[in-house]
Amino acid sequence: MVADGQYPEYWEADVVLRDGGTAHLRPISPADADAVQAFHVRQSQNSIYLRFFTYKAKLSAKELKRFTEVDHRDRVAFVITRGTDIIGIGRYDRLDDPLEAEVAFNVSDHHQGRGVGSILLEHLAVAARENGIRRFSAEVLPENRKMITVFAEAGYEVERHFDDGVVMLRFDIDPTRRSQAVMEAREHRAEARSMAELLTPSSVAVIGASREWGTVGYALLEHLIDGGFTGRVYAVNPEAFELHGMISHGSLAEVPEPVDLAVIAVPYDQVDAVVDECARAGVKGLLVVTAGYADDDADGLARQRALVHRARAHGMRVVGPASLGLVNTDPEVRLNASMAPDLPRRGALSLFSQSAGLGVLLYASAHRRGLGVSSVISAGNRADVSGNDAMQFWEDDPTTRAVGLYFESIGNPRKFSRIARRLARTKPVIVAKSDVTGLQLPPGHAVRTSQAPRGALDSMLRQSGVMRVETTEQLMDIAQIVASQPLPQGPGVAVFSNSSALGKVVADGVVSQGMTVAHLDAGLQLETGQSVALPALESAVFKALQDVSVHAAVVTTLPARGLTADALAACLQRCAETAGKPVIASFTGILDARLQLDGLVAASTAPAPGPAAGPTPAATEPVRLPLDSPTARGPVDVTGSDGQVPDEPLQLQRGLPCFPSPGAALAALGAVVRYSLWRSRDHGEFLDPEGVDADAASRILMEVRSRVTDVELTRLTPEECAALLGAYGIRLLPSARFSSTEEAVEHAERLGWPVALKTMDEHLRHRLDLGGVRLNIDDAQSLRDNIEQMKKVLAGFGSFGMEVQSMAPSGQACSVRAIEDPLMGPVVSFGMAGDAVNLLDDWAHAVPPLSTGDIADLIRAPRASRKLLGYQGLPPADVAAIQDLVARTALMKDNHPDIARLNFNPVLVATSGLAVLSAAIDVGNPQRRTDSARRAMRD
Repeated sequence: MVADGQYPEYWEADVVLRDGGTAHLRPISPADADAVQAFHVRQSQNSIYLRFFTYKAKLSAKELKRFTEVDHRDRVAFVITRGTDIIGIGRYDRLDDPLEAEVAFNVSDHHQGRGVGSILLEHLAVAARENGIRRFSAEVLPENRKMITVFAEAGYEVERHFDDGVVMLRFDIDPTRRSQAVMEAREHRAEARSMAELLTPSSVAVIGASREWGTVGYALLEHLIDGGFTGRVYAVNPEAFELHGMISHGSLAEVPEPVDLAVIAVPYDQVDAVVDECARAGVKGLLVVTAGYADDDADGLARQRALVHRARAHGMRVVGPASLGLVNTDPEVRLNASMAPDLPRRGALSLFSQSAGLGVLLYASAHRRGLGVSSVISAGNRADVSGNDAMQFWEDDPTTRAVGLYFESIGNPRKFSRIARRLARTKPVIVAKSDVTGLQLPPGHAVRTSQAPRGALDSMLRQSGVMRVETTEQLMDIAQIVASQPLPQGPGVAVFSNSSALGKVVADGVVSQGMTVAHLDAGLQLETGQSVALPALESAVFKALQDVSVHAAVVTTLPARGLTADALAACLQRCAETAGKPVIASFTGILDARLQLDGLVAASTAPAPGPAAGPTPAATEPVRLPLDSPTARGPVDVTGSDGQVPDEPLQLQRGLPCFPSPGAALAALGAVVRYSLWRSRDHGEFLDPEGVDADAASRILMEVRSRVTDVELTRLTPEECAALLGAYGIRLLPSARFSSTEEAVEHAERLGWPVALKTMDEHLRHRLDLGGVRLNIDDAQSLRDNIEQMKKVLAGFGSFGMEVQSMAPSGQACSVRAIEDPLMGPVVSFGMAGDAVNLLDDWAHAVPPLSTGDIADLIRAPRASRKLLGYQGLPPADVAAIQDLVARTALMKDNHPDIARLNFNPVLVATSGLAVLSAAIDVGNPQRRTDSARRAMRD
């Protein structure tokens, strides 16, 4: 909660508007009085009447004082600015009922329809909830349909009635599934539109263009022109009159038309002035190629932040700094604003990278393998445009069929998780990251680091359906399959080889990747000459692919006399296209370095020797089919019969995926099979458990936070812990601490015999073998004796308090944990209690919100979880009960970021029901999450 009168700087945010432009949102201040007056007088008479129910030409000094002087608790107001102008104002005032506030908006006439009102409502709702407000009300004139629509379409359950000529609206502002979905849909449309402005500009200005060969400015201008950009290109250099056969302009102000994209390639110390010039000229987006920010330590990061905030305040997105550039191979755009000398071949793969060096690796690998691309984004230091923005655009891009991203750092994993999960359900998503991503930051990256368990980020990626790899080569191995082949509809693999030993090794590799060997033929006869061997091979492979248990084929061969790898590739490509199932190959043992056998090996248009094993489409015949169609006729060429790039949306690039080794082929295919199975499975539903009172939990936590100081954590008392868990329908097994033996007996009589006796030491209380726990004590004298014996046994460890607790039914001991991570937000962990988690680190992790499918996966992910499903003759435990507990825990942690740490240990899961024996909950001052119920761009 905001302290009285203190300016809540953390409420400030840059936002993306509906049309893709940007603006700045912040709390109002007394210094805004003149700007508010200027905003008011620019409004039409009708807008003023709709806001104030009367017309007033100017606001009085008293009104200005009231509107701009707020306490940020009972009275809150936000302004959205573009440059120095206010384009929208939203406010709430708490009513006599402390849980309710009246809300109102005023949006500039010139910025209507840009989503300003909905953004103000989201941010006001978050601020109100922080200040203990749970409901908004509003009085709106019936003719003010735009404002009524803002409330109606926000996803809240709005009550309305007509009273004395005014529409009275009232609604709860706690986030709902629907309101969250509305926010995410609006965010998706806005961010996708902002990326479309960058990737499909109608005019580009290269600022810093040069006539000196070898300079960055020279190369960028040359590549734009030579790539055949379909829009207008302008060179800006005050020291040149002519560049590349066109007139050079001394400044952006001399360019005769508005510029959509400005490519900035000026020295480091001149960038700020150029950004200001772009703001004055109304440029829509900036591509900053200039580097140096990462080399200037803290000053460089400060300048980088200032550059981004200045650009966003004037409606501009920023790619970079230190970007390699932007590429869009759409024939209607043909944008090559990059350091790549040629516009890449058009294809179905879109790529994102951060640093320029990794961008070069991705681009070079795609070029070497013959992989076409749809678009390429090099974010450099990723000060603004990120992989999340790119995925928002690619989700709707009809020319993108697969997505590859290389991350050095992740600024907003929660947002990445929800966008990637949505994208991966329709398009393969491949992410390359190192094991230290999120734990360390590369130079120039200004994001938080993670304190979550090391495996949490990888778990989040799996939860999202992402194919995670470690290197760019592994990324491209997978990409060449998903960009050229239909997805396998199951794990069955047919293995072919002309070597029995090699075939056996490949078959073993199939199993190790989690697939099954549905067919094995390691006796191919390829020494019989091309006219005989190829038809026989085609017949064998095609026949196997017709088997319903075969979902993909792997062919790996040793060199055969008279048979070229190109001929083999053409034969196998025909099989894949005819059967509509993926086929990959590895031609091992070939020493001729001139042969390109790593990547997509495309078939020639020549007819195959001998009879075909099935209907063979002409090599140039277009086949338009969905990526995952089980009856697909195979991949299609990216060029038409006349050699020109077609205008219709791309599907699959034509060619046979070839690999330098069988191991690389199987690793890539295994990842694709796992993804396909994830995509086709039932992911469950997002359900809220019954019997949850989130408001009661918030009140408890608010009281506890009054005891929290700075970054310290406060442990909940047993009574507070029981009350908080009770608000989420979680029952803690009763226990009672005691200071004397007779007090222990009294507590045991109240709890009911038998009882357990435990030390209060957090480690020894779980160690039956060390004497920290004594079970099934069934009368008073036995309890007295056990207390004395425990004191003697534990004397060597120290002096600890004790407690008695009701006995729980026997069952499997589990542990449930949750933390609030500064980078990832809430992280829930599950494992089998004891040595499995303490010594072997056998934990599973997930990031809320969790669907029923996510929870089922989480429970079954630890290796030791087999104990829950019936192990060594024991009856299975009540898995549904532990899934319900995890669902309640995940919801509680998602709703309350002030719960810094939570630990249930142990949880005994019986054959029917469970018991939470111990709970420890620490509360702290929550950091603002990187992804919340309001739209805000990453700092």
